[in-house]
Amino acid sequence: MRADKRKKLERAGWTVGDAGDFLGLSVEERRFVEVKLALADGLRRRREDLGLTQGEVAKRLGSSQSRVAKMEAAHRTVTTDLLLKSLFRLGAGPEDVGRLLAPRPRRRAA
Repeated sequence: MRADKRKKLERAGWTVGDAGDFLGLSVEERRFVEVKLALADGLRRRREDLGLTQGEVAKRLGSSQSRVAKMEAAHRTVTTDLLLKSLFRLGAGPEDVGRLLAPRPRRRAA
């Protein structure tokens, strides 16, 4: 959010924050959410790079297409170990996972 817009909202009495602020997440909880989102996004990108559909990935994992969709969306029922195992099953190595978790510069929305 632009600084001028943020100041204008705060002057009007609004509290500006993110989902973590709203939910009252600790620093550790925020980091965990970021890791899970990075793994889920990495799974989606790896699938796309391999030219696979969610259904094809599901067959490789012995799962269902809807479960793969939930994995790619970082659904609350998806565990981080399932995301990691799925990435490894699709050929990712520890180095690949490390790159997913490495800090990246924040991008601004257009």
